[in-house]
Amino acid sequence: MSANRERNDRKKAWDPSGPKGGKGYRGRPGRASEADAKEWVWGVHAVEAALANPARGEVKRFLVSPERARKYEGRPELEIFDTPDIARQLPAGAVHQGLALKIDPPPPLSIDEIGEGASGVLIMLDQVTDPQNVGAVFRSAAAFGAKGVILQDRHAPSLSGALAKASAGAIDKIPHASAVNLSRALERLADLGWRAVGLDGAAEVTLEEALDARPTVIVLGSEGEGIRRLVAEHCDVLAKIPMPGGFESLNVSNAAAVALYEASRARRS
Repeated sequence: MSANRERNDRKKAWDPSGPKGGKGYRGRPGRASEADAKEWVWGVHAVEAALANPARGEVKRFLVSPERARKYEGRPELEIFDTPDIARQLPAGAVHQGLALKIDPPPPLSIDEIGEGASGVLIMLDQVTDPQNVGAVFRSAAAFGAKGVILQDRHAPSLSGALAKASAGAIDKIPHASAVNLSRALERLADLGWRAVGLDGAAEVTLEEALDARPTVIVLGSEGEGIRRLVAEHCDVLAKIPMPGGFESLNVSNAAAVALYEASRARRS
């Protein structure tokens, strides 16, 4: 069903408090299905970054609270709903800040595309599945000027919802690639001029010692499991983040931020 047909099929009532000259509507949308939920983005930064990304394609729905509607007047997709009614359309607990957008996720690049012209830093996530963590990694990657993020094809959360919110729009500001096999992806990146540094708390080399100005893929694994054996074997070196405080490990998104900071220092030195 097209986005226009979907909008027309819903029962709407004209809302006189809608934006001047716009298509203001009120209604009571029902809770999205699990499949639909993967297409929703919510929160100010996430929604505005998605709207600004032409690679996402057509906006399917754009729900806005009356308080935020004037900023977006003139957009043909605009639908005005009270704040609780926006929440009913989204997964439970979604902090939408008066904005919710239904749109296709940003399309991934191939490994060749993201690795082209080897320079800077890439982040690779091995079986990191928590949306908040992945979103925070994207945010740190954007903050430290990483070239992109590489995710698994099947063991990665959808780039929408809580992940998009946690990224504060970063998923639309830096590219990502999707790989079926991370070990083969590292082999291909090596051919393109990249070296791989895997984070491992048991390593003897520190991250500061392992990093230099060469094009580098920083590989992080899930908490508890870490990097899988075959992926680790495709890294040029395994390195640890020194923790003099005695704490055993960091959250993967915090570890990514530390690693990206160290990588930026190595490139400047």
